[in-house]
Formats: sequence, structure tokens, C-alpha cells
Amino acid sequence: MQRISIIVLFLSFLVVAVSCSSPTKINNFKPEPDDAVPLVYDNSPSYINLPISLQLKDIENKTNSLLNGLIYEDTIIEDDNIEVKIWKVAPIQFENSTSQNDNGKLKTTLPLKVTVRYRIGTTKLGIQLYNTKEFNLNGVVTLISDIDLSNWKLSTTTKFQSIEWNESPTMKLLGKNIPVTFLINSSLPLFKAKIERKIDESISKSMDFKPNVLSALEKIALPFQISQEYESWLRVTPEEIYSTNAKLVGESIHINMGLKCTIETLIGKKPETKFNVKAIILKAVTSIPNAISANITSVSTYHDASTLITKNFAGQEFVAGKKKIKVQNVTIWHKKGKLIIALDVTGNVNGSIYLTGVPKYNESSKEIYFDQMDYALETKNKLLQTANWLAQGIILKKIEANCRYSIRQNLEEGKKNIEGYLKNYSPLSGVYINGNVGNIQLKKIQLTNQAILAYLKIDGEIKITINGLK
Repeated sequence: MQRISIIVLFLSFLVVAVSCSSPTKINNFKPEPDDAVPLVYDNSPSYINLPISLQLKDIENKTNSLLNGLIYEDTIIEDDNIEVKIWKVAPIQFENSTSQNDNGKLKTTLPLKVTVRYRIGTTKLGIQLYNTKEFNLNGVVTLISDIDLSNWKLSTTTKFQSIEWNESPTMKLLGKNIPVTFLINSSLPLFKAKIERKIDESISKSMDFKPNVLSALEKIALPFQISQEYESWLRVTPEEIYSTNAKLVGESIHINMGLKCTIETLIGKKPETKFNVKAIILKAVTSIPNAISANITSVSTYHDASTLITKNFAGQEFVAGKKKIKVQNVTIWHKKGKLIIALDVTGNVNGSIYLTGVPKYNESSKEIYFDQMDYALETKNKLLQTANWLAQGIILKKIEANCRYSIRQNLEEGKKNIEGYLKNYSPLSGVYINGNVGNIQLKKIQLTNQAILAYLKIDGEIKITINGLK
């Protein structure tokens, strides 16, 4: 979310004008900052809904790439007088079962070829008298599967439903043509469980989301720069993944997933990632709200904010009548719930002057402003002695007038930038993201001992479609 560095936005429009009739050296008592303590703040978690639609065609393609050629083999003829080999001879096809009893289940058709060696004979006086025949049959197996999502994998529980033979070969026995398909059918209990397991194993292997999900989360968790000008970074820290059970709807499988995370924007050098890939877990839930509820904490340390403000304002000249000064350096810090703004100035007045104020936000006008703006007490006393005209508050009124800045346009720009990633955006081949963003609201500004915090709230919707997955 570019250019929504809240602290920079309102501090970047401070105008300071201090002057007197002749160069005056002002030595102020510096308001000392509060003791530095570890920065701890309330960062409310965000919940991002991620409904995923996975096309059956993609599962079909992935499964066919893994399940090829010989899929079952029984080479021991001595135990039951039958040897069986089964090949997949054409692509497997998946579809939503239209059967009333199996509605919403995955129907699989598997074209196969079966080679059977069957021996007929007996043993007399220790002599084996056998005659072995070989038959080749072609047919189509139909299977029905329940769909589940467990341990990051799309899994199925497949049951053999039926088999249709394309031919019914016979063999001549005692002068008669005897159909032999019954030999194959009688051996179905021996190999149908193997076929069921082969289908389940192939789907589970091809639809293992865990490596992809963890890889995506690691990429999401890497802080990235959203504004080079303001040196602002966005950091997302995933905490939990939620998922409902997989559901077959039409020709696609729907999985509703949700991400619990914290979102921060930070000012200054690139922050470290806080994501622990070993700690993330998948939690099964019955339902997930169909919306994004994102809370973003914008963190600007006083050191980093001071550096940026100095870049923006150092050397600028401010004129009041015939008198003028330049702001050479700006330093800000926190003291007793207020912001201290130190301005190092040269010109008709040389030295440092100190202002105090409390940053506030007007929700209706989308403006940030300083409340209770005034000179620090010691500064005001010094100005009354050396630059009374400055102490009267004329310049302070100008400062107050310029400390009101609408961020409405910036919020709208931020929304536009986010929406750019929600219009058929494809981060991976075959993966498409669509959605919309509602309002981006600044909820409050908070001062801590080490940083200024701004809290934003975003709502909206998002949807992920997988179509043409490689």
C-alpha cells in the first residue's frame, strides 16, 4: 500500500517560520525523551478469506501424468492358477457423479487392458499335468470417490463400482467354446483393492498442497518495499491457516481457506521477517467468513521519522516580513503522551526551538492534524525574552494551519494499488486471483516511547481460481 506512511504524511507538511530583527542566539532547555523501553504495541490479527476453486481437469491431468502403463501385476500362478497384469491404456477421466446415490462424489473412468494367464490341469502320481492359456481383454473400470482435505493434501477414498468388458473371449474346452470373462470377474476381489489404492495414491501425490502453501507463505512473509521515497515496508506474518472440507461443485472442487496473520508497515531500513515456517499449522473448521478483515499497523520509529523529515525540510527558508530563518534539522520524540518536535534553525534566530502536540485524525474529513499545539514551556519563556514577536503565536498559528492534511486521496491510491492485485492477477501459472477492496480506514494514532503507530482497517473479498495448473 504505497504512500500511506501516515507519520510522514502529516509531518511532511509542517511549516516553521521563526525570525527576529537581528541574529539572536537562543539556548533552550531540551525536553528529554521518555526512557526507551522495548517497543510493544497492540497489533490486532487480520483474517483473510481465500476461497479456492480447483478444476477437475487439472486433477485429471496431474493424475494421468503420475499413473501410467502397468498399474497392477500378479505373477504368482501357483496359489490360485491365475496370473494377472493390468495396464492403463487411455487417459483417466474425472467427473461429478450424476447418480442420485453418489451425488457430489468424484466419478472416475479408467480404460484398461488385462492380460490373464490361466492354467487348467491336475497332479497325478506326482506328475503335474497343466495346460496354460493366455487371454487379453479390454474394458473400462468405473470408480466412485469421496473427497477430503487432510494434512495439506486433497485425498480421496475410492471404491470400485463396476467394470465393462469390450470383448468376451472364449476358449475351447472339451469341444465347447467356454466364455472366460468369468475367470477375470472371479479374480476382481484380488485386484480391485489395488486399483482403488492406485487411484487414491496418485491423487494424493499430485494434489499435495503443503510444499506450495509453505513456499507461498514464506514469500508472503518477506518484507517488501512499498515506497522508496518514504522508505516504507510492508511485513505480513502468517500465524494460522484454516480450511473447510473439500466440496465437489459442478466440474470443480471448492476449498475455503483462511489466513490469520499480522500486517505492519514500517519506516526505515528493511525489517527482518518474523515468520516461523515450522510453527504454522492447518486447522480444520466448519466455516470461514466470506470477507477480508485486515488490520494494518503502521510503525514509524522516531529516529527513522526524524531522518525522513530532515531530508524533506533541511535547508528550507521561511520568511516573516523582513526576517527569515532556515530549518537545518528536525528531530522528534515522545514525552508524556505528546510529540516533541525539535527544529534546529539558523538566520535571524540561531539555535533550537521545541514544539509539542498530539497527532489526531478526523474520520469524516480524512484529515490528520495536531491538537494542543504549542511551544514547549522553556522555548516559550526564551522567546519572550529574545524574540517576543515569535512567542506571540503568529507563526504557531501558521504551523497549525499547515498541519491539517487530507489523506483521502492517499487512501484511494492505496485502494487502487491493492485492487491491481485483485483483477485476474496470476502469481503462478494457472493460478488467478480476483476480488475487491472496500474501505481503507485509519482508525487511530498512538504514541509510544519509541515510535508513532497508525492503525488502518481494510475490508473486501478475494477469490483464487486454479485452472491450467502445471
